[in-house]
Amino acid sequence: MPERQSGMIEQQVNTKNEPEKAVLVGLITRKQDKFRVDEYLNELAFLVETAGGIPMKRFIQSLEYPNPKTYVGSGKLDEIRQFVKAAEVDIVVFDDELGPSQIRNLEKVLECRILDRTNLILDIFAKRAKTAHAKVQVELAQYQYLLPRLTRMWTHLERQRGGIGLRGPGETEIETDRRIIREKISLLKKKLIQIDKQKATQRKNRGKMVRVALVGYTNVGKSTLMNLISKSDIFAENKLFATLDTTVRKVVIDNLPFLLSDTVGFIRKLPHDLVESFKSTLDEVRESDILVHVVDISHSDFEDQIKTVNETLAEIGVSDKPVMMVFNKIDAYTFVEKDEDDLTPVTAENLSLNDLKSSWMAKDNHPCIFISAKTKENFQPFKELLYGQIRDIHAIRYPYNDFLY
Repeated sequence: MPERQSGMIEQQVNTKNEPEKAVLVGLITRKQDKFRVDEYLNELAFLVETAGGIPMKRFIQSLEYPNPKTYVGSGKLDEIRQFVKAAEVDIVVFDDELGPSQIRNLEKVLECRILDRTNLILDIFAKRAKTAHAKVQVELAQYQYLLPRLTRMWTHLERQRGGIGLRGPGETEIETDRRIIREKISLLKKKLIQIDKQKATQRKNRGKMVRVALVGYTNVGKSTLMNLISKSDIFAENKLFATLDTTVRKVVIDNLPFLLSDTVGFIRKLPHDLVESFKSTLDEVRESDILVHVVDISHSDFEDQIKTVNETLAEIGVSDKPVMMVFNKIDAYTFVEKDEDDLTPVTAENLSLNDLKSSWMAKDNHPCIFISAKTKENFQPFKELLYGQIRDIHAIRYPYNDFLY
């Protein structure tokens, strides 16, 4: 296939196995203050590290709204350009989704690869996808993301290349014609429907056992808790999206059997196409009887993470299910005690664990419990609380199985 020239810079190929250097860019706007931007960029840095890159520097600018041409203003863009050139940066990652023209303009000025948060998350999902089901879902989301950006990204589809954001979603050579991409999307959707039917048959064969699904923000310890409850060995590490495929285990607490599933973690600004593609994976959540919402209590912005998870659950139509809140990682929780003469408002970081247990979380999220899956602190009370929830549903479903109680 002949090379096509369209005025774009040639994508740099990472021929070495060295980690790629990355620069992060975020905006302070009317919708997000500096604290929120700092938190988002902390997460973006973690995403870059998860993808195998090295975050070198952050650039933050205050604007009422993103520049429609280059996201940031001309002065900040020049500042970024100078650093990129001096530090030999490989990629510049923007915290919000960029339009095709913005990416094209930024590549022209910065002369390096440009990624947005969406593309970075898709890249991590492509790297983490192991099963046929996950690979099809990620591939579908990638093509839906690439479709409006074909004028810039045809080289992504032309050949496989190394580097963050360049994990192509398909064959080694493919024409970047919109009709062909739409046909590919259509085929992937049909393949997902077929896989979903197989999954539905599997779920039907499990009978009517009570189903419990672990849900939560990414990297809150769901897989660690899953391993602890089910005494299994599911992959768990301190990286984002360690689990993509839903894992289901049969568990027995005392003499009461139930099904426990671990699901993909949620994240702020999760790409809509990715949510759509992974709705089939989240069928385990939809068909569950109890949701165990795991929260990283040691995270400085755990309340916003709770909100993000609740919004995603509402989006997939399961916000009405019984929820058990599990505040995990109490072993890592720290707080700053305020002086008596300090008149500044009390924030979450000024509250002790005992304060939190008597706050809105304990009152508005019943039942709830504070545990450490890592050190097993409060694990037995957690099991007893979970057992009680499962037993109540089991008693309604099987009213004559009195011997279980």
